[in-house]
Amino acid sequence: MGMKLGRRPGGFSELYAEAQLSAPVRRGLNWILGGNLFGTLFGIICNGGTAAMVGLAGLMGAGDMEFGLLVAIPQIAALMQIPFALLVNRTHKRKLYMLTIGLFSRALWMLFGFLPLLSRVPESQLPLLALIILLALSSVLGSVINVCWFPWFSDLAPLRIRGRWLSLRDTITAVGSLLFGLLVAYLLDVLPVSSKYIIIFLIGGGLGVLDMVCFAFAPESWTAKPKKTPMHKTMLEALRNKPFMRLTVMWTAWNFTANLSGSFLTPYAMNSMGLNFMQITIFGTVAASVATVLAVPRWGRTLDRFGSKNVMMIGCIGASLTPAFYLLSTPGSIWPTLLHNVIGALFWSASNLAANSMQLSASPDESRPTYIALFSCITALAGVALGTLCGGWFLEWCDGAGLFTGFFDRYKVLILISVVLRFGFTLLLVPPMSNENECTLRDTLRGMTGR
Repeated sequence: MGMKLGRRPGGFSELYAEAQLSAPVRRGLNWILGGNLFGTLFGIICNGGTAAMVGLAGLMGAGDMEFGLLVAIPQIAALMQIPFALLVNRTHKRKLYMLTIGLFSRALWMLFGFLPLLSRVPESQLPLLALIILLALSSVLGSVINVCWFPWFSDLAPLRIRGRWLSLRDTITAVGSLLFGLLVAYLLDVLPVSSKYIIIFLIGGGLGVLDMVCFAFAPESWTAKPKKTPMHKTMLEALRNKPFMRLTVMWTAWNFTANLSGSFLTPYAMNSMGLNFMQITIFGTVAASVATVLAVPRWGRTLDRFGSKNVMMIGCIGASLTPAFYLLSTPGSIWPTLLHNVIGALFWSASNLAANSMQLSASPDESRPTYIALFSCITALAGVALGTLCGGWFLEWCDGAGLFTGFFDRYKVLILISVVLRFGFTLLLVPPMSNENECTLRDTLRGMTGR
């Protein structure tokens, strides 16, 4: 029957030995691991919905709609992945683009903390406008990163060990997120306002640069000999690829419903529930990291044995329900944030792992950059960006109309809508997807429980 799920997971060396990887490939995967770790730490500070960005945007007077725009801009910029994928397919110089365009996009984040210095003029919108422009520029240039590193990893890591490699990586990055998240929260709480964001974003941008530098030491490898296939032919091929399109439609709907309310949970916890930076971090980032460390190795073994579809189904069902904890929140309450992040991370780690694995499995080796770019563009634009903008519009509309001002406020209404839609889309869109083997959902549940 193969590997038992109760077995303690082996390390990277064991996986490399199982796959009989050469020494250069092993070193390359280890450098990619280092880059992923630095990139995860970079994302704790430098992302649209982080505590640092919420604080910086609030300092500049951003409302719900402006905040929604800040979250949506990186997703809209994902459209640039298509021309970048065309560039990668034609030139096959992934390392060059990571170390030039990608590195510059990360370095720009070092400037974000200086933007409040532009607010010398009373009632000036210059800092917020500069924040939007700088974020857009960094996001557009950063679009090259995804179409380079993910196919690169896929070419180095054989299919049979990808699930376990990604789960081990997620365990390491979760531990790093836990420790680094505490440090960032402490700095946000104790540093003076005049300097905190300068220091925080210098650190974040520096970590992003280190992420790119790691790829300088990874060998470029190609599973299939690169072919200069015309972009339009590859895109038509992708649109006719049923497993790929089913995954794309499902993940787009999932991201839309998730970001409809998910992008506003941190501002809600800080502004309406009254949590400070340290509380947001401990009961958010840290709690989720601990849960991920405990859960993701098991999900990786489950995925390699029973297939991605079954893991996706279990993960999406659980993750779709966890925001409902916020429906019972009150000012000063901590437990909704804690339960949402702990229980949610147990299932988010499964759905994210399954999505990564299915994306690689559904895209051919020779045209993977284009497939990944198309997938990212659709899910980012129609999923994350549109969901966030719709959520921001709904909150602004309710506020202007004076609706839902009591205990069941406008945020809770939005959360309820999001939960219902996510659960419904999961039941509707996951079952038609393909799986790597013939195992049923019942087989998967039995294997996980040891029955």
